[in-house]
Amino acid sequence: MFQRILIVCTGNICRSPVAAAMLQCRLPGLTVQSAGLGALVGQPVDAQARRLAEADGLDVEAHEARQLETGMLAEADLVLVMTEGQRQALAGRWPEARGKTLLLGKWLSQEQATDIPDPYRKSQDVFEHVHRLLQAATRLWADRL
Repeated sequence: MFQRILIVCTGNICRSPVAAAMLQCRLPGLTVQSAGLGALVGQPVDAQARRLAEADGLDVEAHEARQLETGMLAEADLVLVMTEGQRQALAGRWPEARGKTLLLGKWLSQEQATDIPDPYRKSQDVFEHVHRLLQAATRLWADRL
């Protein structure tokens, strides 16, 4: 069914690379990649996000942020974004990807999907909160894929 998953955030240095590493660990038979809508191209994972990822045993050291491109979307079977705004922006630019683009936080609440906020340049507490959301969201997706 789903073999190639693309996880998208804004800068591709905090949320999407860590979520991709989490989901790849949970589903090693799949290909999980990440990109950004406004990527800080070539940058590594943010230091705070990296510390939290490494504490979970994830290796994000080799990551370099990359800009979302049409070919990436064409190759992906499923595209997971962090916010409804990102879902709308992606669908506006690439309407052909609308049907396979969902929120990473889709399963976090029974009432409605949950946006996962951007922790960039925020406090350690915010990074920790976002990290817990990413852990829960990737676990819930892995259970369903």
